[in-house]
Amino acid sequence: MSATVTSIRVKEWETGGTLTGVFLPEDARITQTVKELSRAGMLHIEELRHGTRVRASSWVGRITLGDLQVTVEPKITGMPLLRLVRYAYGLRNLSLIGVSSYDLSAYTFLDLLIHQLAAEAEELIRRGLRREYVRRDAYLTIPQGRLDLHRYIRGGATPTATLPCTFHPCSEDTVINQALLAGLRLARHISADPALRALLANHCRLLEEEITSVHLDTRMLQRARRRMSRLTVAYEPALTLIELLMGAQGVNLEGEAEAINVPGFLFDMNRFFQTLLSRFLSENLQGCQVRDEHRLLGMMAYDPRYNPRRRPVSAPRPDFVVLKANKTVAVLDAKYRDLWENPLPRNMLYQLVIYALSQQERRIATILYPTLDSNAADAHIVINDTVEGRRTGRVILRPVNMNALAERVAEASSAHERSLFADMLAFGKEIRAA
Repeated sequence: MSATVTSIRVKEWETGGTLTGVFLPEDARITQTVKELSRAGMLHIEELRHGTRVRASSWVGRITLGDLQVTVEPKITGMPLLRLVRYAYGLRNLSLIGVSSYDLSAYTFLDLLIHQLAAEAEELIRRGLRREYVRRDAYLTIPQGRLDLHRYIRGGATPTATLPCTFHPCSEDTVINQALLAGLRLARHISADPALRALLANHCRLLEEEITSVHLDTRMLQRARRRMSRLTVAYEPALTLIELLMGAQGVNLEGEAEAINVPGFLFDMNRFFQTLLSRFLSENLQGCQVRDEHRLLGMMAYDPRYNPRRRPVSAPRPDFVVLKANKTVAVLDAKYRDLWENPLPRNMLYQLVIYALSQQERRIATILYPTLDSNAADAHIVINDTVEGRRTGRVILRPVNMNALAERVAEASSAHERSLFADMLAFGKEIRAA
């Protein structure tokens, strides 16, 4: 008989109450995982004298540690979250099978991703999977293609009932379909919804009739990405969702840092928020160019006379720099933390001060943060010269109302409404530089 699993649900950036009498098992692997999660800032689990306490950050999802299951939910849920996810990652507005608008609020972020992947697969299967000419080498009783004389001679050229042939049948067993099948199997494995698991299993059975099952890893997805073309553009949303699900497993897709083997699935909402704002600003700031993670080169450098180890200095890199006529008109940084409800962390402030002082003229840097509070408004922090007493820069904390943003990315929203909202995010009530 299996042990009883204790569940705790918290919202992002919240601290759950102490689970009295609940402790993590004395397992070296679980202890190491808890340390790694805390070190990476993904999830903080503290064992206190009377029980266990969980403190969430910007990562949402579900993990299991022994008899303890932790679910971290995003504050924005339901249709607004689904609409923002679809917009951020360029997903199609497909009907989620077996899910009504009323039911959406009950699903976690990962549930929505898996439902969307199931809908994408359903659409691809309905339209017909991509077929390609694939090379095959085999011994055939009825020769096809080209006779492989070299292999025939190496075999001793002895009379047999079969001949070695090289041929190219038109097949669904392509790299991109193999990646789709592997992604559906991953989704089926991680889904906790019985109906959704049954639907995914049915999709897998249909694909397994013609497609080889392969191991899903970063290299496999990279191979599939290299095969993408205008003929396979319909697979783009499905591959994006598979990459997101792999990332939620702790698989590192970008090689920026060491991956953590998560005993469950955690998704970084900070990345989602940055991707969402990047697309919205790039598409709707009229007459401007938005550069993502633009390096502010030349702001700091070692004095060449006093750099004995010949080391470079890391250049500051804000999330967005807005240019107009090759002139910087806004420096923005996306921070997935509700700064209307929570205090501004010291490291965030210092980072934005550097961005503000890096500019010669404007000297303003803005934090864009998510909120659901309609009363949230801009807050300004003035940077002063403590010697001369003059103002040298400004840091602005600007709320992004996620419900309002979800309304702007809806198909019913006009281009003018989207443009005004993008201008407000980038410039607030300021007059845009000419």
